[in-house]
Amino acid sequence: MSYKPNEQDIIAYLYGELESPRKEEVERYLLEHPEARAEMERLQRMRSLLGNIDDKEVIAPPIFVGDHQKSLAFWNAPYFKTVMSIAASLIILIMVAKVAGLHVQYQRQELRISFGEVVTPSDVQVPQTAALSPEQVQAMINESLNKNNLAMQSSWKETQQKLDESVSKSLAVNSAKIDKLVREASTASQDQIREFVAGIQTENLQLVKNYFKLSADEQKQYIESMLVDFAKYLQQQRSDDLQLVQTRLNSLEKNTNVLKQETEQILTSIITTVGKSNSIGAAN
Repeated sequence: MSYKPNEQDIIAYLYGELESPRKEEVERYLLEHPEARAEMERLQRMRSLLGNIDDKEVIAPPIFVGDHQKSLAFWNAPYFKTVMSIAASLIILIMVAKVAGLHVQYQRQELRISFGEVVTPSDVQVPQTAALSPEQVQAMINESLNKNNLAMQSSWKETQQKLDESVSKSLAVNSAKIDKLVREASTASQDQIREFVAGIQTENLQLVKNYFKLSADEQKQYIESMLVDFAKYLQQQRSDDLQLVQTRLNSLEKNTNVLKQETEQILTSIITTVGKSNSIGAAN
């Protein structure tokens, strides 16, 4: 039966946490299966790329719960007003440029800024008339500027009117929403507040009881473990004392036997010596 590594073995081999017998089997499997070896190489490259990425600190976003006044203070923040004023100015400029038909063109090292329809130099027809005097040219320029100023003023007025209407409409909608939120917040009765406070007190009391109960259980377990350890210590001390007494008794018995044997040998030697002396005296 051929061996096939599971996902846990693959991950352990990828991070170098696989032990030697299983590691050899995985390497043998990778050598025999090119597709598995290619997948392992892809995982190793991905791991090396992820290892080169620096960790960045993630700042948790602020959370506002149950305080409508603090959440609405965001609209009155100075930086928000600044950003909104800049955005409004940009919108006004874009609308004015759109209405006035502003065209900006840069061609052949020449910058052209025009209003209305773009006229190319090829479309301009030079009238076959006599040359104009400087006074006539200045008069034409002044007339064109006056027309352009009038068009821009009318466009500005129309744009300002639209912006005023939009701002007034937005303020009215926001004011209605704020009034609704204030009315909903003010409808909370004293009984509901008391019920909420009573619920919090009950939860706190239950938490305190659970804490004391858990502390008492832990102290009980600690005392029981100490008593068990002390009993084990006494039993071990008793066993050691009994073993020491048994060793001393065995040593005493052994010494008694040795002394007995030595006494018997001495008595035997004395009896033998006395017997020999008596036999020699009788012979004489």
